[in-house]
Amino acid sequence: MRARRTVALALTGLLAAATLAACSSGDGNTTNSGSNSAATVLNVGMPNGPQTENHNPFLGSSSGASLGYRWMIFEPLVMINGIKPTEAGKPWLATEWKWADNFTKLSLTIRDGVKFSDGKPMTAEDVAYSFQLRKDNEGLNQDAIPYGTIAASGNKVDLTFTRSQFVNQNKILTVFVVPKHQWSTLKDPSQDTLKSPIGTGPYTVKSFTPQTTTLVVRDAYWQDLPKVKELRYTSYNDNNAQTTALANGASEWSFVFVPNVKAVYQDKDPEHHKLWFPANLGIHGLWINTTRKPFDNPALRRAMDKVINRDDIFMQGEAGYFYPKVESVTGIPTPAGESFIAPDFKDKKHSVDVDAAKKELTDAGFKLEGDVLKDPTGKPVTITLTDPAGWSDYITDLEIIKDNLSTIGIKATVDKANQDAWFKAFDEGNFDAGMHWTNGGATPYDIYQNIMDGKILKPVGKGGVSGNYGRFNSPEATKALDEYANATDDATRTAALNTLQKIMVEQMPVVPTSASNVGGLYSTKNWEGWPDEQNQYAPAQPTQQNALQIVLNLKPAGAQ
Repeated sequence: MRARRTVALALTGLLAAATLAACSSGDGNTTNSGSNSAATVLNVGMPNGPQTENHNPFLGSSSGASLGYRWMIFEPLVMINGIKPTEAGKPWLATEWKWADNFTKLSLTIRDGVKFSDGKPMTAEDVAYSFQLRKDNEGLNQDAIPYGTIAASGNKVDLTFTRSQFVNQNKILTVFVVPKHQWSTLKDPSQDTLKSPIGTGPYTVKSFTPQTTTLVVRDAYWQDLPKVKELRYTSYNDNNAQTTALANGASEWSFVFVPNVKAVYQDKDPEHHKLWFPANLGIHGLWINTTRKPFDNPALRRAMDKVINRDDIFMQGEAGYFYPKVESVTGIPTPAGESFIAPDFKDKKHSVDVDAAKKELTDAGFKLEGDVLKDPTGKPVTITLTDPAGWSDYITDLEIIKDNLSTIGIKATVDKANQDAWFKAFDEGNFDAGMHWTNGGATPYDIYQNIMDGKILKPVGKGGVSGNYGRFNSPEATKALDEYANATDDATRTAALNTLQKIMVEQMPVVPTSASNVGGLYSTKNWEGWPDEQNQYAPAQPTQQNALQIVLNLKPAGAQ
């Protein structure tokens, strides 16, 4: 989803220090004291502030998405490895799937013997209903999948689509299933907070507080029950609070930026404190609101790109390990995306060039008067750069960008936003610029689609977006995305992708700075079986759908 920083962060306010002091110390992680105790509880943490109870799995702003526990309750049809998206998926609620007619038809065979947590059987009708919900509710169809017919018969579900779904195969196969008998009673599925979620997953909600959500394992499940009997998801104030919890063992698994990770985390327990940050084909960068003047002018955006120092962002903002710098002017991460880069841009890399940036501006009618840049109307150019206060890496990135922009006379202000306010501002297009991530996928298509697709373009003020936060309006880009998605041969697909790269370089709707990852920090003190470089069965990030695979794979440390 977001996957992306794919932290689908439900971004709520700040957690008081007094509340933090009451966080779990981890003492409840064993069934009994003494050397023979076995772990039963896994403590998961995220740095997202206090949560509002919302278990709706569709909503990226929900507590279930913010902390990642929605994937322990709701399961996909197929489990796709987020770091190996071109590999065949693992059968999950569907045992077989077949595409036909250039990916416009899909036939699914639904697993028998699966029951929801309320004891009722999951059927093909539930699966068909889960697709129908997305078709009938625009707010739930976040990937804008063009559903056609949806039909269930026996243990089969057959779907058609109005155009090829080559690029959306994984998104469709990883659709999670909800029970028709519950969701058909909801007044508005796109808004309901779903206080009592019913799913096929191995866990149910035991308790909720703004600080901690606790899940407990079910009595029965269609697979072997997990060894983790209880999951405690704690939402810490910010990156620093989360890091402290990881270092002292109160938190055992998280996705968080740690500026000096070796000293403050790994060295606290070298034997057990691990991290693994596998890359995916997604990026982070400065998203610019292209509806706001003068930033609707591509020359200004190109000039901004030319003065941003990616080396400083990587070494200072990302601590030299977290998000690698993006070097290609196309925004495509290398080496992962090297083979996709168009011949015209093969050897062209980002570099700081203030003189070239000034020429871009002068040629476009801007004037640099002293240390003040004025737009063609004579108005000084100012910009507010915004991200949540607790996201220390992004805030450092913005401070670097602020200084970089001053070299061409742009006065920038860094707004350390309330998380709720920031999420809403990006969702509705009420911002100047800020660091954000893109989707990741098997090809760069997902990056460009997330940035430029006119099909997910919404007017300023309307939320529920799944990308194109900068409201970039380019019919040419939308056409090229369509051509790529619907191509029946590689040559057509390559030509379309080359066009998208040209648009990215020339219009710079997002200034790419860093490659994405789907990593995590975890402790092997109480639990073993985590993914790592030698066993890449899933991404290590607890808010990814694959987190369920990880939990199912964990065993108490030292268990035979």
